[in-house]
This record gives sequence, C-alpha cells and structure tokens, in this order.
Amino acid sequence: MSIRVRLVVPFMALARLASADGDAKPAEPFAFADFTWLNGNSRETETPLDTPVFTGQLSIDTNYTYSFARPIDHTLVGSTTSGRHGEIQLSDLAVGGDFHWKGARGRVMTQFGLYSTMQPRNDSSPSRGQWNLADAYRYLSEAYGGYHWDVLHGINVDVGLFMSYVGLCSYYDFENWVYQESYVSANTPWFFQGARIQIFPTDKLKIEPWLVNGWQSYGTFNEMPGLGLQVLWRPTGWFSVLSNSYFGSDALGDSARKRYHSDNSVQVKYDDSPGELIDRAAFSITVDFGCESGGGVSCSGGSATSPSQYFAGFMAYHRVWLDHDRFGVTVGGGAMTNPGRYLVLLPPINGATATSGTPYFTTNPGDKFRGWDSSLTLDYMPSQFVTWRLEYNHREASVPYFAGHGGVTPPGGNQGSPGSVVDGWTPDLQKTENRMQAVLMVRI
Repeated sequence: MSIRVRLVVPFMALARLASADGDAKPAEPFAFADFTWLNGNSRETETPLDTPVFTGQLSIDTNYTYSFARPIDHTLVGSTTSGRHGEIQLSDLAVGGDFHWKGARGRVMTQFGLYSTMQPRNDSSPSRGQWNLADAYRYLSEAYGGYHWDVLHGINVDVGLFMSYVGLCSYYDFENWVYQESYVSANTPWFFQGARIQIFPTDKLKIEPWLVNGWQSYGTFNEMPGLGLQVLWRPTGWFSVLSNSYFGSDALGDSARKRYHSDNSVQVKYDDSPGELIDRAAFSITVDFGCESGGGVSCSGGSATSPSQYFAGFMAYHRVWLDHDRFGVTVGGGAMTNPGRYLVLLPPINGATATSGTPYFTTNPGDKFRGWDSSLTLDYMPSQFVTWRLEYNHREASVPYFAGHGGVTPPGGNQGSPGSVVDGWTPDLQKTENRMQAVLMVRI
C-alpha cells in the first residue's frame, strides 16, 4: 500500500562525492531537488538520530476525534487512522529505524497503539492455517532486510514486511497533507509482505517490482502470490508522477477469483515563493481502477449469476504553506464506487473482522457501495519535527455505513462469536458522518 512513501535516501541528501580513486559516482536518487512538499513524503531535512551504521526514528501520533453522531460505544467506522470518538487516543507509537553497513540494509518499525489492532483485523489471511499470523506481526509496521548494489543509480533488494505506496498517502500521517485519507487511499493496501526490487536507472526514475503474499495480507489467501510493479518518475523538483499495478488471487478460499488494480497519482508544485505570505502551493490527483474476475464475478458486463465487481475512485487535494512553512491549509476529498464491497473497510459490528464478516453489512457479489468525502485541514508546524493539526471531515455513503448515535456494539459488549447476529438488537448505521479531529504528531 513500495515505500509509502519513504524513500531510500534522505530528502535533502547531496549527490555523492567523487570516490577516493577520483571516479565520479552516480547521483543519489531524487536528491537533485527538495521534495519535502510532496503529499505522502516527510518534510524533515535533518536526521538527528543518524550514525554511520543506524539512523533512528521515533514517531508518535495522537488524536482526539469528535463525531457529531456521538456514538454511545465511542466506536468509529470506516477509518484506519481514528477508531474512537470523544477520547484522547494514541494511534501509533513507532520506534525503530534503518540499518546500513557495506551494502547490508534493514529497517524495523514498531506499531503500538490503535494501529496494532485496527490494521490486522482487516486481513483475513491469518484464518487460513495455524500460527496466528495477526498476532505474530501485530506490533510491526515495517521489518525487512536487504542488500544495496552500486549499479546504475542503485539497486536494492528487500525481503520482509514493507510499506505500500498504492493510494499515494503514507501509512504515517505525519507525512500526509491530511489525517483522514479519502477512500482511494484508506481502502487500498498499507503494507505488503514479500520481496521487492528497487531499480534506479537514473536519479529521477525508480522501477520497483513486487512478489508478495497478497493484498495487505500476512499470509496468502490461495496458492498464488501477488505480483506488482511501481514506477516513480520525478523529472523536476516541482513534478512527480507515480503508477502502481497489482495482480493477485485475494478472495479467501476462492482461487478462481483474480484481482487487478491500477493506481496512478500526479503531484504538482505550482508556486514556490520564499518570503511571501503564501510561500508554496501544490496539488495532488490520484485515480484508481480495479476489478475482480472469476469465481462468480466479472470485471464488466455482469449478469445476475456473475455480477460486475470493480473499484473506481479518485481523490484530489490542494495545499498552501504560509509564513515560512509554519502553517499549512489543505482542502480536498474524493469518491469511489465498489460493487461487491471487496475493498470496503468492514464495520466492526459486534467485533466483526475481515475473517468473520457480519450479516449486518454484507460483502456479497453485487452488493453496492458508493461513497464520497471532503475535508479541510489546518496545520501548525513550529518545527520540522512537530505538527499540530485540526481537521474537519464530511463523508457520505450510498448505504448505511457510518456509526450513528446507537453505535455498533450490543448492550453490555460483544456477544457470541465475532460479527454474529444478536437477537433483538441492530447496529445504528448511518449514510453520513461529520467529525472534527485534533491531532499532535511528533517525528524525530
């Protein structure tokens, strides 16, 4: 959901100096310009925890989210960043960093807080077989080892758990222009488990094939692995274009069903005026399309026995920076349609997970889902390591989906097996949601 969006070199790194024998070495990828303006990219230009062997990182993400529906169980629906209403919550505590020595490389980042429960419950692959994969990886967001070759402008091979770039926005909200991402980002993968090869033919281009277990999955759903390819091109300091492609078999127990997905983003910085009140301005546009075919569904031209099952969506954001980048204002939003609901985040009704499902919100072939959203985000950034954020979100769906005042938890707590029917009770789901979020994010 592929480095969503973390590059393999510091953003403001200089080109490599001449080697000891006088031969010039290739320039570091994407180091020819300042890309701290990008949506999904860290704005940090310093690495205070850097050593020749290890570059450390500490990230703390806390939020207070207020839903105007005021759900009585304080549970929010349809988000991977905010899970609770009316409470100060630690979304993510990430500690780790990058190891690098004589070509050997590795990265490890923990994830404590709500992320450690909100992300694994969306993966049904651990229900196949033993060893409880969800718990095995619950507290890790990234963990991989690899090797770097000084070929072309660099080649890296990494194996393990790594971030996805599908959907543009970063898994770490410190790197994003917004806190609650639009559907295209929130409903596409945040991580992959497998192997990737990062090839830099020039300092402006990256080509990255993947061989992974599946679509945001710790294990494989069937026998076929997922295959992917990322192409990232930044020809100048004001323009970035990204394309991701994916193919896999990601319906648990249905090897005949195949998934295709295309994700494409363009980002443009159209104003750069240091010293002015508005010192930078940029926008990002993301368009996704995908589908599933086989196993009782089709990409197009569906019928009653084989309904169409696809994903189509977009999101767009516009951001300005003010007063020497101390303040930021972002407006934007997006929309999606997803018949079959195969990428819709399942509401946690009575403890429901991606494995259990729930009869209160079905994901059968042909089940319709359309949604759109908008947001206004205000940032105060007193230093490059701290962001105070205030955000308003409005979201709508074509079917009841968001938590209403009655909530999604039965009286007295969850009852029976996860996601099961509770006699005499129905969750309160609504077609709209309005909420405010106050956020403090620290990255060192």
